[in-house]
Amino acid sequence: MVEQRPFGRTGERISSLTLGAMNFGARGNPDHEDGIRIIHRALDEGITAIDTADVYSHGESETIVGKALAGGRRDDVFLATKFHGQVGDNPRHRGNSRRWIFQAVEHSLRRLNTDWIDLYQVHRPEPDTDFDETLGALTDLVRQGKIRYLGTSTFEPSAIVEGQWIAQRRGRERVVAEQPPYSILARGVEREVLPVAQRYGLAVIPWSPLAGGWLSGRYHGGLDTPISLRAERMPARYDPRVPANAAKLAVIDELTALAEEAGLSLIHLAIAFVLQHPAVTSAIIGPRTLAHLESQLGAAKVTLSADVLDRIDAIVPPGTTLNAADAGYQPPSLTDPAQRRRGTVAQPGGAR
Repeated sequence: MVEQRPFGRTGERISSLTLGAMNFGARGNPDHEDGIRIIHRALDEGITAIDTADVYSHGESETIVGKALAGGRRDDVFLATKFHGQVGDNPRHRGNSRRWIFQAVEHSLRRLNTDWIDLYQVHRPEPDTDFDETLGALTDLVRQGKIRYLGTSTFEPSAIVEGQWIAQRRGRERVVAEQPPYSILARGVEREVLPVAQRYGLAVIPWSPLAGGWLSGRYHGGLDTPISLRAERMPARYDPRVPANAAKLAVIDELTALAEEAGLSLIHLAIAFVLQHPAVTSAIIGPRTLAHLESQLGAAKVTLSADVLDRIDAIVPPGTTLNAADAGYQPPSLTDPAQRRRGTVAQPGGAR
């Protein structure tokens, strides 16, 4: 059975692996019955936490999760979902405002077929919206019994601290969890995000411990690696001709050799690395098939030796993210030139 770890300082406990549902639905596996089988298998193996979002396949992921938890399974699952991104074609169906949060939560509750959400997360920052506006709306939802805890995803350390300050000074519910990107190839959160989370007693549930599939074992062969559909859609992160991605390929060859020496699959090495950081509560795994799930479950029982961890540090130094595109979020102060140049007009919301 999967280890159960404290969820920050809430008194709640969740499994050290969280089942991510991003790949359920048209975006990944469109077969609802297959998705339900994967969810049930994960629950039977001791996974007690499921993470999804309203934007995953435009709500279809939430619907599949809701079907899987029907028939008495809901009470034993720590259920997390997220809001922020645009759902559907209506540009007003997005954001971190009170108006949209109140609509979004009702849609998620309906799709998930539940009366409450255990962890409701702000999927990304929105600098144009006062964070107090967001926390005020979420606080009201806690008091209404529709959500239990507040979380954020891919927030910068200053925004995490700001959330704690707002909660203390203005009587809002406190954010108790952060969901950052974290893998051997994307270690930037080790600099500040993870230490700040520890300082404030936040649970940390990293996404993409396999670096978006780079550490699944399928990428190798240097620049001869074929151009995949994923690389065509997101070349900045996956096209091997991009220098930062070529650097990842070289590192993967070294990590694969290290995993083989340690008697592990690359998948187990990668997930175990994330789980071994003292700030991490639970790593999100996102299988598309039952075989993917089976290949990842055993990582929860792996403990890496100090020697293996030292060698990982030598390959990818602590705090290093090989490709900035894997950081998950870039603030408008970097993406919108007008915010760095006097006399120019800023684009609404920056370029996100």
